[in-house]
Amino acid sequence: MTDQTGASTNRRFSGIINPVNKKINQKLKPDAIHFLLITGLLLALVGGLGLGSFLIIISPAQAAPALQIPIYTPTPGPDGRIIYIVKANDTLLGISLLTGVPIEKLRGLNNLTSDTIFEGQKLMLGLAGPVEVTPTAGPTPTATPVLPTPSPKPGEAKLCILLFNDLNGDSIRQETEASIPDGAISYGNRSGSVSESKTTGAGLDPMCSEKPLPEGDYTISVAVPAGYNPTTQTSYEVTLKAGDQTYVNFGAQANSQTQAEAPAIPAQEGTRSPLLGIVGAVFLLAGAGVAFFAMRSLRSH
Repeated sequence: MTDQTGASTNRRFSGIINPVNKKINQKLKPDAIHFLLITGLLLALVGGLGLGSFLIIISPAQAAPALQIPIYTPTPGPDGRIIYIVKANDTLLGISLLTGVPIEKLRGLNNLTSDTIFEGQKLMLGLAGPVEVTPTAGPTPTATPVLPTPSPKPGEAKLCILLFNDLNGDSIRQETEASIPDGAISYGNRSGSVSESKTTGAGLDPMCSEKPLPEGDYTISVAVPAGYNPTTQTSYEVTLKAGDQTYVNFGAQANSQTQAEAPAIPAQEGTRSPLLGIVGAVFLLAGAGVAFFAMRSLRSH
């Protein structure tokens, strides 16, 4: 009984719908049906793209830190000699290319009869200092009596020291290279009347002596904190002159372990747009409906 009732209802519904579809199909031309089909497909494509964009989260890639290339900067010793200490796997040609000193000059300065060198060997690269000038003989000056002069009173000077983060490893302090905190700086004069030690802090300004220092010869040294390697000498001898303000810079660079332990910058989390998903779904359904209607119309023709 139920099946007969359902079949009767379907026949009634088809009797109403089919005449309507037939009238619509008779009025629609084939060109209009093709236009509806293309429109429906385009709507479905736009809706699919919008819905797909809603489902995909795009996260920006994190930039890799710039590779730091150490640059060899020769520093003369107290006697004026510039010394290079041979490292493992060094060759005479590699040292020549690194320092810019020709191989023949390296052989002559170090009395080398071959290119064989060993780790720990000290090679002299040259001498630093003013060019020796041979004086030209002139007329003998007339001696003048030497008058006694009063002993000058000792003057005062100011000393400023900076332990900077040598980011590019060139041993030269740039304006953007800030101070390394937790380093140790000490200085003193030969007479022993001045001997001070300080701990470095953060910032861009050097640490200066709190009070004027007596002029004379001073020894300045620095100890870099853990996780850093020095890129300059760690000790200097300077002469402070009365009325002068002397600046001394020490450089250090973070070692590979410190760079590896540095916290990575978290990538920004992508965002979802619910409005984009809703619009995409609407276009997709509308396009599917128009395409379905157009295909039925084509079959009827």
